[in-house]
Amino acid sequence: MPAARDDTAAVEPAPAPVAAKNGSEAQAQTQSQTQTQQTEAPPAEGNKEEDQYLDLVREILETGEHRPDRTGTGTYSVFAPRPLKFALHRRDEASGDVVPVLPLLTTKRVFTRAVIEELLWFVRGETTSTTLAAKGVKIWDGNGSRAFLDQMGFTDREDGDLGPVYGFQWRHFGAAYQDPHTDYAGQGVDQLAEVVRKLKETPFDRRILLSAWNPRDLPQMVLPPCHMFAQFYVSYPDAPRRRSTSTTAAAHPPPPLAPSTASTASTPSVGHLHCQLYQRSCDMGLGVPFNIASYALLTHMLARVCGLVPGSLTHVMGDAHVYVDHVDALETQLARVPRAFPTLTIRNDGSSIDGWQLEDFVIEGYNPYKAIAMKMSV
Repeated sequence: MPAARDDTAAVEPAPAPVAAKNGSEAQAQTQSQTQTQQTEAPPAEGNKEEDQYLDLVREILETGEHRPDRTGTGTYSVFAPRPLKFALHRRDEASGDVVPVLPLLTTKRVFTRAVIEELLWFVRGETTSTTLAAKGVKIWDGNGSRAFLDQMGFTDREDGDLGPVYGFQWRHFGAAYQDPHTDYAGQGVDQLAEVVRKLKETPFDRRILLSAWNPRDLPQMVLPPCHMFAQFYVSYPDAPRRRSTSTTAAAHPPPPLAPSTASTASTPSVGHLHCQLYQRSCDMGLGVPFNIASYALLTHMLARVCGLVPGSLTHVMGDAHVYVDHVDALETQLARVPRAFPTLTIRNDGSSIDGWQLEDFVIEGYNPYKAIAMKMSV
């Protein structure tokens, strides 16, 4: 991911399901693909899960160590804070059905369309910022600019060529990178396909991992991966539990494997999918809200494809920091009381992790406060 993100361009829902707008194009662009449903914003009711994020920002502002950084901006930083944890579904009070939830921060508007488009860009294994820019998502433009590439020594690269970044590692880990146009089919390890296979065939596996950190390829990347490692875990809430501390207590056999066609938690054999993300460099103002939403969406996608219920997202951080020039903006955000997270409907049939489109995601009930401008540090 870029060092920071400009989310002043935000989703602008209307009373009926409408498209997301990119800030610089909002007046000209009245239709796009992401559908949301907006109602009158309710009174702030609090949201303990979002409070985790706000409390960490507050801790950094109060006790963070002032440190220099690569961009020259300066940060306040803490190391290895308490992980953030988000539930990815709730139960409907009337029917008891599973309702998928998307942890989009509400104390400021998150540029949701960009979150989705970038995630799908990762899944496709793409490495040029021009693909996203053509869709009005310009979050990688700074790192793919001619000036930045030349500064990094990539003088022979075309504009927008980011090198073997996230998506390349997800889909072609170990392949020799050439350029964004080379066909890498069958080259390297398709980690994402392996995650899908293991979730379907061996859900108790402790090696269901996705890594963007490839030391051999780091010198070719315009920016080393910030969110670098994810582990997936399938739990079975209806499985027998060991309630006795006795060493002679009988061991329980594992529950049956989740059928790939299952779609709700009403069947005891349906597993719940959990994701734990490790992020080495965590820009609390712009990057982290984006990353929370992105890995939550990835978990929802994988759950859909593998016939599982979306369970939870745990966000583990290394260097969690606030840029010096984000302090005032974050103090404004801290004064706001968070609202409930929106729900998510997926229209994709889940037959494959590939081929997803923006319109496959319908976000309902997202009622954030207005966006807060923060400068992106490159």
